[in-house]
Amino acid sequence: ATECNVVMVATEPELLDNEEAKREAETFKEQGNAYYAKKDYNEAYNYYTTAIDMCPKNASYYGNRAATLMIVGRFREALGDAQQSVRLDDSFVRGHLQEGKCHLSLGNAMAACRSFQRALELDHKNAQAQQEFKNANAVMEYEKIAETDFEKRDFRKVVFCIDHALEFAPACHRFKILKAECLAMLGHYPEAQSVASDILRMDSTNADALYVRGVCLYYEDCIEKAVQFFVQSLRKAPDHEKACIACRNAKALKAKKEDGNKAFKEGNYKLAYELKLDDAREDCTNAVKLDDTYIKAYLRRVQCYMDTEQYEEAVRDYEKVYQTEKTKEHKQLLNNAQLELKKSKKKDYYKILGVDKNASEDEIKKAYRKRALMHHPDRHSGASAEVQKEEEKKFKEVGEAFTILSDPKKKTRYDSGQDLDEECMNMGDFDANNIFKAFFGGPGGFSFEASGPGNFFFQFG
Repeated sequence: ATECNVVMVATEPELLDNEEAKREAETFKEQGNAYYAKKDYNEAYNYYTTAIDMCPKNASYYGNRAATLMIVGRFREALGDAQQSVRLDDSFVRGHLQEGKCHLSLGNAMAACRSFQRALELDHKNAQAQQEFKNANAVMEYEKIAETDFEKRDFRKVVFCIDHALEFAPACHRFKILKAECLAMLGHYPEAQSVASDILRMDSTNADALYVRGVCLYYEDCIEKAVQFFVQSLRKAPDHEKACIACRNAKALKAKKEDGNKAFKEGNYKLAYELKLDDAREDCTNAVKLDDTYIKAYLRRVQCYMDTEQYEEAVRDYEKVYQTEKTKEHKQLLNNAQLELKKSKKKDYYKILGVDKNASEDEIKKAYRKRALMHHPDRHSGASAEVQKEEEKKFKEVGEAFTILSDPKKKTRYDSGQDLDEECMNMGDFDANNIFKAFFGGPGGFSFEASGPGNFFFQFG
């Protein structure tokens, strides 16, 4: 049942003496009962209200009107009538039952238990009170489990518990909001939005429902609309911590997206690409902060890490993915990231030569020629000892890179991340001069000669 907007108008009673008023009130109550039996709850409400106005200290009249309000889902108003009935007559068992039922429907299971306990004190054999007391305790248990599982971020289990609690507490906005938030964390955005929207139709000022709407829009990449809902939520509840954090994150992401679009329009594609990667990575990071089991967010973020060669971070995310869902696909992705991490800790021969990983044999040779001549020790014989040492190191690395990448077998093993030192190649004893001489035509085939201070020319034999 949900609260519905039924317009009920009570008629003005005539001023009568006490006994006549009681008789008239009883007549109105009986007419109300007749309309109630015919399920005409508007008229029943109006007649019960007239009876109450004529005889405001009759507990049963409030009980009748409470029953009418409950059946149309107006539990908050019904609770007021039920409470008034037991204030007038604490021995009114039906009033205590109605009070407990309203509390339970609104999600206050502890208060409901107190009402049902009072009813049982008055009538310990009352079957309805016994059953409702069990229902209230069940709701308290479901709520307790849901709170624990929410802390553990087990959102599926939270939804399961809340669905059971809502069977007894159909008018509890708090439970519905918790369910909607969990559905959003699970990526069920349309369903989450539907629950939040239903609450906002009944209570447009509900800050929690506004926040959930914003979360759904945020993850659906409708950032501007998300910001609007977060702002509305904060207007209704300035201390809403989740909405405050989400609003700040959404505004920052919106600004970055705008920077990326601006860079793209200005032709700065590299910057635009980097900004987009930053946006995506930050977006995913915010998502996993909210739900550390959100696989889609991890997979999106890990691709950003791979694209930017942040392999340690990529391995960490893939390990989390594989722990959550142990599939062959996720295992292969983890293996690939671990391989790239292993390779990244070795010398990057492609970077040393300044070529792409898909470079052809001719491109590798041209790159070696250029880099070898650039870093040859003879070219830097007049430099400081420190510079000479650095250039000699680079010259050796260029020779290593060419030796590996120009040999198809070694290149294949290098690309696969295997250790080449075990393949009869001890780089510690590697002589880059031999590679240089062989490449440029053997001993005496090439020399550097000075043509003036700081100038050199290349001479081939």
